[in-house]
Amino acid sequence: MDIQSLMNKIDEQREDLIALHQELVKIPSVNTGFMPTGNETAVCNYVRDWLKKYGIESEILSRDPDRGNIIASIEGKSKTNGLLLMSHTDVVPVEDIDKWEYEPFSAKRANGRIYGRGASDCKGLLACQLFAMKIIKEAGIELEDNLVLASGADEEHGGRYGFGWLVENHLDKISSPYAVNEGGGEAIQTKSNTTYAVGVGEKGRLQIEIDVKGISAHASTPWQGENASYLLRQVLERIENYEPERDTSTNFFEYLSLLAIEHKPMASNIDSIISDVEKDSPRLASRMKALSRMTVTPTMISGGIKSNSVPESIRLTCDVRTLPTQDETYLRNELDKMFEGISNVNYEIDNMALSNESKFETPLMESLKRATALAVGSDNIQYVPAISTGFTDSRFLRPTGTITYGFSGSHPDDDPMISFIHGTNESIGIKSLINGAKIMTGLVIDMLT
Repeated sequence: MDIQSLMNKIDEQREDLIALHQELVKIPSVNTGFMPTGNETAVCNYVRDWLKKYGIESEILSRDPDRGNIIASIEGKSKTNGLLLMSHTDVVPVEDIDKWEYEPFSAKRANGRIYGRGASDCKGLLACQLFAMKIIKEAGIELEDNLVLASGADEEHGGRYGFGWLVENHLDKISSPYAVNEGGGEAIQTKSNTTYAVGVGEKGRLQIEIDVKGISAHASTPWQGENASYLLRQVLERIENYEPERDTSTNFFEYLSLLAIEHKPMASNIDSIISDVEKDSPRLASRMKALSRMTVTPTMISGGIKSNSVPESIRLTCDVRTLPTQDETYLRNELDKMFEGISNVNYEIDNMALSNESKFETPLMESLKRATALAVGSDNIQYVPAISTGFTDSRFLRPTGTITYGFSGSHPDDDPMISFIHGTNESIGIKSLINGAKIMTGLVIDMLT
């Protein structure tokens, strides 16, 4: 059976795909980052039972009983792994349920979309990959190498119970020359063409804990102390006014001519280029901004001991995203310059994830191109390598030698700006769900048969 015939079956069974996705979203596998949390095993149990109906065996591996990771496979003739389909089962918390148009775990179908926490990140991709396995198994396709699916726990808080743990303890089960995960595959629309950004790597993530020290006193006589809040204000102003060094050395900027950008991007002109495209292509402008500089973002503040006491100590937490050319030493030098002249400020840096990158011109990329062209029904598509502004579980596989791409395969007609990943009214377009399942199916057939 050819690839197009298999893709046609996905159109015929679209309601089954939608139902699968909805059931996954309905399971509240919320990861707060503080144990006990996650409940990913509940998702794994559902997936295991669903796969079993189609004769696909799977196993659940766990560092903690409630935080399972599911691994499934369709064996190939060589009995060696050829392709890994990656995703994760945990979702971030819902901050304010009253702001949601639909209940966050209702998986409501409306406006050509499915709404719910995790609908896009990352249960949409998981549903697409599961359905691809079902379509291939039902068709009786003989694969040359093993197809492996792994959906991990704890991606939203570092992967210590998920892929980080799997790589350390069960690498043989998921090791593969190629893998496809989240972190790319959104269509960028410009005036001249449709371009997919392929997630070939990720920015690094570091966390800064900044301690500001004052002198305590009674709040009724504040002049007898030194209020740490005012020192914190100076720190925040320095961060807000910080102008990071511009850097256009990532591969992404070498391909901008495909996006109808005439000028060669350089540190000296990148802000001007961003300004020129922002009105017509806001997502592209946002991506260029993120990939041309380090970001330092205050995210949490804690301090003070009582409402009638001048706070002596305040802690500010900042999220930092670095480019591949930047490391902890670079960040430390920038912080020292940033806080120069402010007394009683100390900081600690925690490395959460190192920047990483896979090659762009590979057999996996060629297969993705062919599968996407068939799914979308167009050969007039461009592809550019992109560094993800966030981090994914791909960072655990790339150092093992696995060429890993982020490619969800959204439909060109689906605006990724309204997916609201991690936000209120998170959703996925049904067109993207179907398109993603087609691409995953086509990719497997193209690579493994």
